[in-house]
Amino acid sequence: MTNAAKLGSAATALIAAAALSACSGGNSEAASEGAEATSSEVTEVAAADQEKCYGIALAGQNDCKAGEGTTCAGTSVLDYQGNAWKNTDVGECEAMGGSLTEVADNDPPVAPAAAPAEG
Repeated sequence: MTNAAKLGSAATALIAAAALSACSGGNSEAASEGAEATSSEVTEVAAADQEKCYGIALAGQNDCKAGEGTTCAGTSVLDYQGNAWKNTDVGECEAMGGSLTEVADNDPPVAPAAAPAEG
């Protein structure tokens, strides 16, 4: 396994642990010790590469709390629920038709039309 793959795996594990901890409201010392045992740079890089994208999650597939009436990951009740979010890579949310802020409706996402090729 290459160093890049190991770093990616570690970042994914840390993100999953942080999301679980945030959703459960817990502050497990074991989880924080494990995070400290790995590089804090991994966490910063992984977090910097993700953003909350609203309005793209299917019912029950949101990444964490989806506003009033929900408690944590997987608790959204409608497809494309406007206050439910999923993590996406930076720059991909709006290209997928999502929003970086909560939306008022539950309409399916519509990706913006690609710019015509020059030429």
